[in-house]
Amino acid sequence: MSSIPIIGFDEGESLLDWLSFAEGLAAGHNLPKAEIGDTFLYRDQDTLLSRSAWIDGMGLAVKTANIFPGNHDAGKPMINGSVCLYSDQDGTLEALVDFHLVTKWKTAGDTLLGALRLANPDSREVLIVGAGTVAASLIECFNATYPQAQIRIWNRTQSKAEELTKAYPGTEVVPDLEAGVRAADIIVTCTMSSSPVILGDWLRPGQHLNMIGAYRPDMREADDKALQVSRIYCDSFDTTLDHIGEFKTPLAEGVIQRSDVLADFYGLSAFPAFNPDEITLFKNGGGAHLDLMTSHHILQKWKASR
Repeated sequence: MSSIPIIGFDEGESLLDWLSFAEGLAAGHNLPKAEIGDTFLYRDQDTLLSRSAWIDGMGLAVKTANIFPGNHDAGKPMINGSVCLYSDQDGTLEALVDFHLVTKWKTAGDTLLGALRLANPDSREVLIVGAGTVAASLIECFNATYPQAQIRIWNRTQSKAEELTKAYPGTEVVPDLEAGVRAADIIVTCTMSSSPVILGDWLRPGQHLNMIGAYRPDMREADDKALQVSRIYCDSFDTTLDHIGEFKTPLAEGVIQRSDVLADFYGLSAFPAFNPDEITLFKNGGGAHLDLMTSHHILQKWKASR
């Protein structure tokens, strides 16, 4: 067991850069489509979530998250876990990778790949809607890949947005959401809202709306009109269309049709070059296959650094 690498957050983070990671995610989708499965176990408010994926030619991964809400009152992290990465050749354990490292890079990198393929490459205004942990990683990745852009932050509780800007000098708070959306070239949402915060009436041609927050059937970040005026894409049909309210609800109500979601990352060649006359919308749905691709990329970088 001592020969199995255990890749911690700081060590792994030092090996990564956002552009090469986004390229790694794109390359992972050139392999056969992943087999994925989730398992949930519960004890009152506590949850054990295991997400598994197998990509032929890459390997296997099991990402385990232990969610203990009561830890917050004790000053402990509410979410803990790890990722076990296994060999595609013989199933042996190849690495243990820090849970928070994989989650950070998977979530922001997934969104970044969508933006790199759909948004204006010369974007000068990036609006991040939300001010939690994910927002911080989005600041880092968009600062690195759109260095010419001004990053602004809106949050329902403005003081939290102000705290985040203090941690990232050069970013600015937007007090009015509608004004911030109208001015932005790229809008990235990470709110976990159960009702739309982005309205289609605010959007204009040339903009790119990229949504992370909703992950349950009862959650949405954009209204019906935002979908109707946009060219729609996602990371995976399998993890978004029938599972997340962003698509599930408007599909069930006939607001959009399945054919309106034009492509996912398994059809990246169908993602068009930026068109200033169109609004594009990308839904980040996540999924265990992305945890596997992320962990594999981290392990390859770790091996190259030895």
